[in-house]
Formats: sequence, structure tokens, C-alpha cells
Amino acid sequence: MGLGRKLDVPVSDLSLIRGMWEVRVKKYRQKQKKEQERIEQSALPKIDQQWQYRIHCKTLKTNELNLLHHYLDRSTLTDIQVHTAEQQDQKGPEQSKLSFQLDGDQWTDFPRELQWMTYLKEWHVRGTKISRLPEYLALFTQLTVLEIPQNTIADLPPEIGKLTGLRELNVSYNRLSKVPPELGNCENLKRLELTGNHNLSELPFELSSLKQLLHLDIAENKFISIPICALRMSSLQLLDLSHNSLTDLPQDMDRLEQLVTLFLHKNNLFYLPHCLTKISTLKMIVVNGDVLNCIPTKLCRNPDIKFIRLCDNRASAEKKKTEEEKKKDKNKKKRWREQREEDVKKDSREKEFIEAYISSLKDRDTIPDFTTKVSISCLL
Repeated sequence: MGLGRKLDVPVSDLSLIRGMWEVRVKKYRQKQKKEQERIEQSALPKIDQQWQYRIHCKTLKTNELNLLHHYLDRSTLTDIQVHTAEQQDQKGPEQSKLSFQLDGDQWTDFPRELQWMTYLKEWHVRGTKISRLPEYLALFTQLTVLEIPQNTIADLPPEIGKLTGLRELNVSYNRLSKVPPELGNCENLKRLELTGNHNLSELPFELSSLKQLLHLDIAENKFISIPICALRMSSLQLLDLSHNSLTDLPQDMDRLEQLVTLFLHKNNLFYLPHCLTKISTLKMIVVNGDVLNCIPTKLCRNPDIKFIRLCDNRASAEKKKTEEEKKKDKNKKKRWREQREEDVKKDSREKEFIEAYISSLKDRDTIPDFTTKVSISCLL
């Protein structure tokens, strides 16, 4: 081959390369899933758990051992509740629900005895100082609801991907900065809430496999664009993107063919794309009426869509700005925890107000052209 000879290098279509890559990723996930099933069917984890339990019992005193037996007998204790409740439906008493509840800022970690209660189906932990999930989380294979809002959790462990039976996950008002890609293995997930983590700005592409997800709430974060994985959640019915830093919406949002409710207020959007008019299931859109100036006519005049504009009261906005400037002069390190809790409560109250207001509009035949939110404070 001569040095001056030219070679024609074929360049493939990028879509074909992406398709090949997705096929490889799919095969890799299937291989991981089979390996996980093999490990779960193995008796080694159960044997190890039994030995760990025996070793733990040897270190306990008599009263502590009795207390542990009460846990395993599904009894109730102060601040920690492990209880059974039969669902009142036609399925009968076989559909029993086992729930674990933990509440109060005196808790900085999960109780050690929790690792033996792998029969639980629901966790409800809120308002604590717990900063991480336990290492034995993967043992709770029967878990369907994991509700852990208003704590100090900084990250989700990769083991969460082993909870394949999970239906609802609520990690709102914590300190997450990222979401593990292993969460995409929870393909039965129907509700995912990541509100108010403030440092969260992206979601991994692996969440595209959540094809059964109906409710996605990523409000009050730092997203500057809609995550690509969200556009691939084909069953999505509610998408809350409010209180972020969005400047535009993608032109292929009509891929969400089953979308019913879309929250876009408190962003930096100046226009809405025409592709939203192609979503036939869309019934409600909530936007920020202060800055939005370009809206498809077919969208805002469609009688089947409730188009709601929220406008802030200028007086309350200026007052809020003045208060924030005064707070900057104070010691932030000493009062950070108190301010954090206050902000979480305030954000949650505002979100509850918006949800209550939106639900009241669902029963109306007509809606106002715009809505002004008025803040009233009373000093007693």
C-alpha cells in the first residue's frame, strides 16, 4: 500500500450505531438480571443471614433479646411501628400489607433489628436525621413502597436496583445530587417522586426502561432541560417539572402519548412547542404566566385542555426578596439546619396549595385566564 493512496472509510448512520448500542445494553441487562435471579435463588444469602442473626443474639442481654423477638413478632413500639393491615377489598385477607414506620429527628440511623424483618412490604420514614439507607436494603425483595421524604439522605445505593417489586419510590426533600442507574432495573415502578433535592440536575439514561411509570415528579431541582429518559417513559401520565431552570422544551414531547397532566410553572420558558398539540390525552397544563409569551393557539383554546397560568403577586415577591437580603447578613453555618427545615416545610406547603388548587379546577367547566397567588401572613 502506497503512502499517497487514499482510502474511502464508510461512515454508518448514527441511528444505526445507537440501535446497536441499545441492543448491547439490553443484552447486558438481561445477563445481569439472570445472575441476580441465580443469586437470589441460592441458599447462601439466607444461611449467612441466619448466622448473622445468631451472632447478634449472642451479644444481646435478656431484655434486649426479648425486645428483638417483639420486633419479629410484628408488634408495635414507640416511634417504630411494624404492623399488619388487611386491605378492605375483594381480594380478601390474603392481600395483607406489612409496613414499617419511623418518624422524628431523634433518629440518625435505622434500628439494627430492621435487617431481620425482610418480610416487610412498605417503608415510611420521614422527618429524621438519617443520611443513608442501610446496606441490607437488597434483602427486602418483597418491598413495594419506599417512602423516605424529608430526611438528610445524600445518595441512593446501587442495591436499590434489586428491589424489582418496587411500585412507589418517594425521596423528596432530601439531599440527592444524583440517581443511580441501577434504579432502571425496578421496571414495575409506577410512581417516582424526587421533589426538592435542590442539587439534582440530571437523571441517568437507564431510567428509560421504566415503561410502567405513571407519575414522575422532579420539581424544585436544578434541571435545565427535560431528561432524555423521561421522554422514553411511554406510560407516563403526570410529569411535574415545576420550579426548575428550564428554558425550552424538546420538539419530540409528543412521544409521551399517554400524558394527561403537565406542570411547567416556575421556570424560564418563553414559549411552548407546537408538538404539545399532538398529545391527544393531554387534559391540563400549568405554566408561569409572567414570562410566557408564545403559545400555540390550538393549545390554549382547546376546550378539552385546562390551560392554567400562575402569576406571582409582585408585592409579595418584592417582600420575599427583601427578606432574603436580610438573611444573608446572618451566620449561615449555625442556622443552616433550621433554615433547611423551614424551606422544606415552606416548599411542601406551597406544593400542597398548588395541588389542592389544581384539583379544584378539575370539576369546573371553565377556568380563569390567569391566577394570582396571594400570600397572607399573620403575626400573633
